[in-house]
Amino acid sequence: MIKAAIFDMDGLLIDSEPIWTEAATEVMQKVNFKLTHDLKLQTTGLSIKLFLEFCYRIQPWNTPERDELEHDILTIATRNIIAHAKPMPGAIALVKNLYAENIKLAVASASHMELIEAVLKRLEIIDYFQTWHSGELEEHTKPHPAVYISTAAKLGIPVHECIAFEDSFTGLRAAHAAKMITICVPNPEVYDDPKFDLAHYKLRSLEEFDILAVGV
Repeated sequence: MIKAAIFDMDGLLIDSEPIWTEAATEVMQKVNFKLTHDLKLQTTGLSIKLFLEFCYRIQPWNTPERDELEHDILTIATRNIIAHAKPMPGAIALVKNLYAENIKLAVASASHMELIEAVLKRLEIIDYFQTWHSGELEEHTKPHPAVYISTAAKLGIPVHECIAFEDSFTGLRAAHAAKMITICVPNPEVYDDPKFDLAHYKLRSLEEFDILAVGV
């Protein structure tokens, strides 16, 4: 019996991945790093820290320090997400439908706590969520399962009674490793990539989610 639903945020609840990409592209120009389309797809779902580590392995740089670049990306993206980001198709309706079924709701995101709260307020769904948790508070972030395990603990629900909604393979791996039922909504460009078959259910949009199909 499913008792809780835990959502990723960026690219799943809110259409913010393009905003993160624009911020990263702008900031990485400082170190003459070109963020290609393929690299954007490969790094979807990574925290900023892991994103910068990924880029550094490809093309090392001396200055500025990665901490400075991380701060700049976060500042630009946060400002634009709060001002401009819109909900993903079906996200608001799904949240309300699950809430109506007495399912406990939470967010488990790589974004920082303040941004998660700001996004939920912007989407006007914060009152539907019992809690939210950031991978930044964990020793290891996605694809490590810690953020999902901790979020389930905050809800007081065993992991096997949780469904996890993700859009990235990084996040899917985290939810899968946490032993949750996984629903993945990949970017259309990578939807047919067989690695997403790791998910229990794969959707093209949250609008396709069938509450009855997963035993809610």
